[in-house]
Amino acid sequence: MAGPPSDKGQTMQQDHTPHQVAQIQGVQTMTGRFVDPALESRFVTGERQARVVHMRLFAGFLAAMLIGYALVNPLYFTRADELRFTLLLLPALAILAGYAGATAWRGYAARPMIDFASLLGVAFLIMAENTLLFEEMHRAQVQLHASIAINGLIVMAFAAIAFAGQLRWFAAWLGCHACVYFGIMLVTEADVIPLIYATLAYCTSAAVMVLLNWSVGHAHRQSFILSDALEAERAKTEELLFNVLPPAVAARLKAGQVVADSYPDVSVVFIDICGFSDLSRRISPGHLVDLLNGFFLLADKCAAQTGVEKVKTIGDAYLAISGGNSPSHNSADAAIRFGEGVIAGLPELRAATGIDLHIRVGIHTGPVVGGVIGETRMAYDYWGETMNIASRIEGTAHPDGIAVSETTWLRGRGERHFELPQVITLKGVGDMPVYRLADKPSAEIIRLVG
Repeated sequence: MAGPPSDKGQTMQQDHTPHQVAQIQGVQTMTGRFVDPALESRFVTGERQARVVHMRLFAGFLAAMLIGYALVNPLYFTRADELRFTLLLLPALAILAGYAGATAWRGYAARPMIDFASLLGVAFLIMAENTLLFEEMHRAQVQLHASIAINGLIVMAFAAIAFAGQLRWFAAWLGCHACVYFGIMLVTEADVIPLIYATLAYCTSAAVMVLLNWSVGHAHRQSFILSDALEAERAKTEELLFNVLPPAVAARLKAGQVVADSYPDVSVVFIDICGFSDLSRRISPGHLVDLLNGFFLLADKCAAQTGVEKVKTIGDAYLAISGGNSPSHNSADAAIRFGEGVIAGLPELRAATGIDLHIRVGIHTGPVVGGVIGETRMAYDYWGETMNIASRIEGTAHPDGIAVSETTWLRGRGERHFELPQVITLKGVGDMPVYRLADKPSAEIIRLVG
């Protein structure tokens, strides 16, 4: 009966009313079953698993009731009937114990046949016990029809609940139950009038239980649909959250934690488009947006390849961090590789847009503070003097070049070649040596190294 669970986030469409959602899910108005077999299996399995505790309680309640009858019987039963009642009681208790144990099995929820066989077996044994009760009371000239009916309704009611949402299973169970019930009535009742009233009572009870089974199942199916819709919306919200914030940060926010971090050694990358103000006056707004989108997509791709974390875009500038929420063995090396990758992708972007685009890259390594502030349009941001220095260094780079601070140069130079450092006065910072990445070593550098 059960199929593999499907992803809840893929079962629902977005922006639909509950009624439209029900149509999307394929609920048949007559039978109430889902058209999608996998969805139907997931619903049935989930509902049965949720009812495990209730069915265990039922088994315990029914066992206690039968034991209560057995304790009272010696006061009124003959020795022979008391023995017959006990012989019927023992298998009934065994079935109830086995049923309660089966609910602890992992495969129970996927097998409605366990409920079908267990409840039907108990119902048959109770019918036989009720026959003994009726014979004893008839011998003592006491009518017990009401008590017999109540015993039957207890099992029937729990069967209606056990198969809630599975009308076909309950109809099959009720059909088997009715066949045995009326067979016993035909054998034990000699008069027509008691048989007619027993038939009316049974049909009335059965109709009520069918209605109970259908109404509970229908309510649970509607709840399942709405729960799936809610889960789909939650998944969509989480996806958006993970697109805006790093996964670890998003998880902390969901847990209600304040997000504030200190990073002693990260590399900050600022990338800016050369002459963007003049460029924005020469091309149309639509073309400008396409250009920026292509540039930012190129930077995003390079960031993913080098393990650099995109922080945000500021106008035509792109801000990234190496070694923050995305740990890096050598943040300076990763930051420089990121800048090199963006520059390497510019020729293709120029060919696609028809615009002679050039950029500058500035990198500085040092401590920063990161965190999330505010409650609307949240983003993980970084602050500190390192951010300011990186933005100032970016302005000293050559077009399509990379300029780095001394701390970045010391950690990221490796086999790369840099021009001789130049001490530059940076606004708001002061004098700092700046190293510009060279395509190949100059004659002066070769002479100094040699």
